[in-house]
This record gives sequence, C-alpha cells and structure tokens, in this order.
Amino acid sequence: MRLSGKIAAITGGGGGIGKAAAQTFAKEGAVVLILEKDETLGKETEAEIIDAGGKAEFFALDISNWEQVQKVFADIDKKYGGIDILYNNASVFWGTKDAAIDVIDVKVFEQIIHINLFGMMYCSKAAIPLLKKRGGGAIINTSSSCGVIGIPNCDAYSASKGATISLTRSMAVEFGPEKIRTNCIAPAAIHTPMIYESDLNKPTFDEQKFLTQGTPLRRWGTAQDIANIALFLASDEGSYMNGAVLVADGGITVS
Repeated sequence: MRLSGKIAAITGGGGGIGKAAAQTFAKEGAVVLILEKDETLGKETEAEIIDAGGKAEFFALDISNWEQVQKVFADIDKKYGGIDILYNNASVFWGTKDAAIDVIDVKVFEQIIHINLFGMMYCSKAAIPLLKKRGGGAIINTSSSCGVIGIPNCDAYSASKGATISLTRSMAVEFGPEKIRTNCIAPAAIHTPMIYESDLNKPTFDEQKFLTQGTPLRRWGTAQDIANIALFLASDEGSYMNGAVLVADGGITVS
C-alpha cells in the first residue's frame, strides 16, 4: 500500500474531493485525520472509512479560525506525534456572491480571501512543525483553473487561487531542504456539491454546450479523478515533485 504507516490530515475531508481523498488515502494504508467544519459530514466519512477497515479520526475545524487551527493541530501532535501529509483541500466558492472587482461587496472579497488563502496558510503554519517531527512529508494545496487563467465574475475566488499557486512555490523553496514537498492541484469542472454554487444553477446554463465546447474531454471531472492525483503527490511515487502545479480540468485552460 502506497501510504502504509503515514498519517494524513485532510481539510474539508467530509465531502466532495476531500471525502474521496480521505477514502483513497485510507485504502492505501494511511491513518486519515478528517478536518471538517461540518460535523455531520465529517463523522459520516470517519464512520465509512472505519467500517471499510481503515483508520480515521474526525476533528471539527473551521480553517479560517487561527486559534481553532492551533488547537486542533496541537491535539493531533499530542495524539499522533506529528503528521506525514497535509492536504489543504477546504475552500469556498460563493457563486453569484463573487463578482467583478468593481461591483463585488468588499466584505465578501475579504471573507473569500480569508477562508481560501488565510485558511490554507493557517493550516500549513500549524502543520509544518508536525511534518518536521516526522522527518518531512508532503503538503498538497488546492488551486483552480481560475488561478491559472482569467475567469470573469469570480474575482475573489480567482485571487485566492492565484495566491495559492504563488504560496505553493514559495513553500516548496523554503521547506524543500527539510524534506517537505509542497505541490498544488488546480482542478476545474469537477462534479461535486460545490459546482452547484456556480453557473450550473442558472436557468441559462447549457450543460451540453459547456461539455462539448468548453471541455475538450467532453465530460465532468470526478472527485476521484482529483483524489488520484493527490494520492500520487502524497506517495513516494511523487517523491521528486516539489513546487509543481498540476492542472486537472479536462483541457479547459488550454482550449
């Protein structure tokens, strides 16, 4: 098993991509720490992994709360003596609340940046000492095609995801010498609950047109598609990957 003996913390591990990653990591032998704001979803994922013969523990966590992040990672350190993998998966996409910079509500912009960027920074800051205790490991951050190319009417989300890529590269340079690899996945068109906060909910959305004209692979991506990439980055198979941005969007950014 590719993650045998590893301890993996996954933010947003209760649903969507995070849940798929939690289940995949557990199947590959990791002890999975599910860091999730939604207690119901987090406990459901924990129970499903345990019922399937895996090892998992749920921790309630709002990644945008620095004090809470510090406490949760201190509890993890006390119980597990460090971690080997941090998957910064949790983020928000607020659909029509996000907008072009000239019309967006300033508070909405601040909130999205705080959750998506500061939340990732908080968890990384708290986790890095725990990774060092285990002799290094892997950090996986989550960007988006919005962080790679220009997408209209989601300026706050795009800003947070572009910054995620920049921070990933800085962390790769800073902590690579300490055997901590930091990489980033940039997904798009992934069919998870988050997609329903986007244009998909608008009556004018033409799914067939989107898939045939906007997505070269002509299909939605799945949570499992992204979980498989995260597994590669977390495992020894990705041992020379550091500072990489893996775009997984069916070809949207190149079309």
